[in-house]
Amino acid sequence: MSALPFSDREFKKISDLMYEAAGLSYNDSKKSLIHSRLSSRIQKLGLEGFADYIAILEDESEAAEFQMAVDLLTTNETYFFREPKHYDLLQQELAGLGNKAPISIWSAASSFGDEAYSTAMLLADMQVMGKISPDWSILATDISHRVLLSAKEAVYPEDRLRAVSPERLRRYCLRGEGESEGQVQIQDKLRSRVQFGQLNLCKPIDGLGPFDVIFLRNVLIYFDPPTKSAVVDRVLAALKPGGLFFLGTAEGRVPCSTPITTVIPGAFRKTA
Repeated sequence: MSALPFSDREFKKISDLMYEAAGLSYNDSKKSLIHSRLSSRIQKLGLEGFADYIAILEDESEAAEFQMAVDLLTTNETYFFREPKHYDLLQQELAGLGNKAPISIWSAASSFGDEAYSTAMLLADMQVMGKISPDWSILATDISHRVLLSAKEAVYPEDRLRAVSPERLRRYCLRGEGESEGQVQIQDKLRSRVQFGQLNLCKPIDGLGPFDVIFLRNVLIYFDPPTKSAVVDRVLAALKPGGLFFLGTAEGRVPCSTPITTVIPGAFRKTA
C-alpha cells in the first residue's frame, strides 16, 4: 500500500485542529508520527487522502471521528502501580488523615483506568485494616471516550497487573478462562468505587473537588509549555490546601502560579 502524500499545509491544519480542541501540541518533528498514525485510518475509511480527512475533522457533526483521531495521536501505555514510590507516599499520607475523615481522589488523566483501580486497591486494603474511613471515592477522567469505555469494563492483559501482589489479585481480580485466558477483570466491588467521566483538561473545569489527592501523571508531555502551566493551575484549583499532587517522575516540576512544594520526585504538596 503506497504512502499517502502529506503536505506541510495539511500537517499544520491537523496540528492546529488538535491544539484548539484538545491542547495537543505537535511541532515539525512530529509530522511523520501524525502521518503514520492517521494514514491507515484514512485508507480504512476509503478516503482519497489527508485533505478529505481534514474536512471530516472540521465537520462538527463528525465528533466521533475527531475523537478517533485524538485516540490515534495519543499513546495510552500504562500499567498497575506504576511508580510505586508514589503509592507508598499515598499510603503514608492517607494513614495520617485517620479513620474518620472522608477521602476524595482524582485521577485526572486516567487512560484505561490502571491508575484509578490501583489506587482503589490501596484504599480498600486500608479501609479493611481500619486505617481510613469507609467514606472514600475516586473520580477518573480522560479526554478519550474510547479508553473510558474500556476502563469501565476493567478487563486487562495479565502483564498489566505484573506489579500487583498475589494477595490483591485474589481479593480484587477475576482471572479469565478459556477464550479469556491471559486476561484479568477487576471485581465489581472495586469497580463500583471508581466513577469515570470524560473531561478536557484544556477547557474550564467546573464543579469538581475539592480533592485530597490528585494524579496528573504522564499527560503533560502532549502540551506546549503555556498549556502545561494552565492545565496544572486549573487542576490544582480543585486540590485542597495541603493536598498531594502527583506528576510523572520524568516530567519534573511544571512552572505554575499555584504554590506547591516538592515532597519526593513527581509528588508535590499544595501549600496554600
